Amino acid sequence: MRVMIFVKATEDSEKGFVRTPQTDAMMEAMGRFNDELIAAGVLLDGDGLKPSSAAKRVAFDGASRTVIDGPFDNPRDLVAGFWLWEVKDMEEAVAWVKRCPNPMFGPSEIEIRPIYEAADLQG
Repeated sequence: MRVMIFVKATEDSEKGFVRTPQTDAMMEAMGRFNDELIAAGVLLDGDGLKPSSAAKRVAFDGASRTVIDGPFDNPRDLVAGFWLWEVKDMEEAVAWVKRCPNPMFGPSEIEIRPIYEAADLQG
């Protein structure tokens, strides 16, 4: 099964990446974790996202389209990064996330969402 792993944003991540010894150590730990995911055949893709100040949203209403410039409110409702994994089941995905280094300097959350497969959409 494929799952999308969302690293939720924080107030700090919305400030943008600043290189410090602390961020270097975090990136090294995350790199080692990514290497484990690759070695296990789990990691399909993943990356960090720039803060929402660099983002745009397009709001749809019928034929109308409205572009909304970032930054966006409620950082904890935003995504700071993602992985796409291939795992045998949700339990395996949870087990991998529990092994992940904390992706932020304080409290943080990671969300796991299963991806629809073709079989899920067939009647």
